Amino acid sequence: MSFQAHEALCCPLDGLTLDLQSGVLACPQGHSFDVARQGYVNLLLAQEKRSRDPGDSKAMITARRNFLNAGYYAQLAAELARVAAAAGSGLSTVVDAGCGEGYYDAHLLEAVPDLADNFVGFDISKWAVQAAAPRVPATWLVASNRQIPLRDASADMLLSLFGFPELAEFGRVLKSGGLLLIAEAGTEHLLELRRLIYPQLTAKADDAKDSYAAAGFQLQQESRVTYTTAELPQERIAELLLMTPHLYRASAEGKARVAALQRLVVTIDVRFRLYSSAPFAV
Repeated sequence: MSFQAHEALCCPLDGLTLDLQSGVLACPQGHSFDVARQGYVNLLLAQEKRSRDPGDSKAMITARRNFLNAGYYAQLAAELARVAAAAGSGLSTVVDAGCGEGYYDAHLLEAVPDLADNFVGFDISKWAVQAAAPRVPATWLVASNRQIPLRDASADMLLSLFGFPELAEFGRVLKSGGLLLIAEAGTEHLLELRRLIYPQLTAKADDAKDSYAAAGFQLQQESRVTYTTAELPQERIAELLLMTPHLYRASAEGKARVAALQRLVVTIDVRFRLYSSAPFAV
């Protein structure tokens, strides 16, 4: 499978430009990184790993891919494409920081094909990137939000979809006036599932605008997508739990209650916020 090397790629060791040479990304100082047969490059340094196999596991990625391909989050993918398309026709380089298995990226690039030539997707999970790379031709990387292997001011838009934003690093990578599109769970998201797995629900933060403003980002627009799914069969319920962080937070009793379910309807509640890295009219 071929690998596309975006011109803004830089070496995670010294920051110098990386060029593709015979299936290897190399910088002028001689640091080199092999292109995997699945069509991606691992640029995650050892010191950026917090475990031997960081990020979502292979099982989590498989569960998420199966659940998303069943269409339960199609309205979220459509809203992502709508917001990105409305942001303007002058976008060139778009970066997905935490691309997962590539579901949202595939829908975005199908809806806005002009973005495909300069699209970069990365995730800290190698299993996620291995699943994403075959979906659409792009520059796919294993990398961390804490050290994005792209030059300063090289991205027109950065996506952070249900991820862990590193706002200082995002600001470094974005051009002046560049756009940051955030998707995050709202207060009602998966409420029915959460009621099953937690003995008591804690108040869910609904607004992180202050942290973005403090980091120099200016809110341009926001939208909210809320709906209830069709009934999820037992297999999909298990996949939903496995693909979310709730799997690690749930008690044994909570997991048992979920495992006993035959059907479940859940609420989807997601907020989309579009920021600019400087005053910028959308």
